[in-house]
Amino acid sequence: MTTHKNLLGGPDPTYLPENEDAYRLLGEESQPPAEVAAKHPTFSLAWAMLADDAFEAGRVVESYAYARTGYHRGLDSLRRAGWKGHGPIPWDHRANRGFLRCLAALARAAGAIDEKEETERCWQFLKDSSAEAYTELKR
Repeated sequence: MTTHKNLLGGPDPTYLPENEDAYRLLGEESQPPAEVAAKHPTFSLAWAMLADDAFEAGRVVESYAYARTGYHRGLDSLRRAGWKGHGPIPWDHRANRGFLRCLAALARAAGAIDEKEETERCWQFLKDSSAEAYTELKR
């Protein structure tokens, strides 16, 4: 992966480590996201998938809980990867997508339960972290 020097003096992008076993369980073994989340609770993509499934089924509070879990587990992983609370979290890095999807799912579910401040904060956080993710996920 190529790292570009930030000419504006901001923090370098943060790249979460890959979890090949979790991807294999979701892909090759077609395990449900709930089973993958139970085996790999720090794997935000499984939480994002659970949040999306619950939201689509009209279970908004459940979606909110899944998204919040994946979001917080993702924040922990980002901090372990050197993130200092701000800076780019590139969408094009596969391992970052779970966290970014949880952030969008949290914004969406917060909006559905009328948590206006959290909705706005989460969408802004997503936009600040990855403009590409914001464009992709805020539809």
